[in-house]
Amino acid sequence: MMRLRLVACLFMATVTLVSACNLMTPLVFVGQHNRTISAEFDKLANRRVAVLVWTDRSTLFDYPHARFELAAYIGDKLYTEMSQRNLGTDVVDPRDVETYLQRNLDAQIDPRAVGREFKADYVIFVEIVHFQIRDPRSPQMLLGRIDASVSTHDMAGEDDQLRRFELTQVKCTYPDGGPVPLRATNSRTLREGTYVRFAEMVARKFYEYTIEM
Repeated sequence: MMRLRLVACLFMATVTLVSACNLMTPLVFVGQHNRTISAEFDKLANRRVAVLVWTDRSTLFDYPHARFELAAYIGDKLYTEMSQRNLGTDVVDPRDVETYLQRNLDAQIDPRAVGREFKADYVIFVEIVHFQIRDPRSPQMLLGRIDASVSTHDMAGEDDQLRRFELTQVKCTYPDGGPVPLRATNSRTLREGTYVRFAEMVARKFYEYTIEM
């Protein structure tokens, strides 16, 4: 009988100790669930910035406004985040850039021309290398994907001395769960969701942010 009581006491002590450790765990790891990510390019504070997006003809054939829409989403996200951080970044209106590109076809691949036209300090050049809304393996399914190279062009100095800063490539897919069936009402919604995620991934290259671990 004494032996059984001893075993029971030891068991209760073990449970109490484990419970106490579990209660202490949140205290030990408080503040360790977030990670701060530094900007890849942090020189846009108090500067005027233009966003130039290039897409190939096949993309514009299927989505005539893709270039402008992507530039608008990126510009809006960048301006909003920089304003919230009081960094004073001025983003050129994407509508003005698009109007200029339609009149000056060569400028579509010329960040320097865009920078000069709008008196920008920097031009963010986003070159779309892959754009899809439908899953190519199953045309009746939707899966947004945008891959792009991103560079920043410093407009200070003479044309032959302008510095180009190559940033890491963006690979964006949406939604997370994989392809979804095509319906009459969800194609536009999925495209917008893809744009929002892509714009955030591009804009985040230019300011510090925090992610949950």
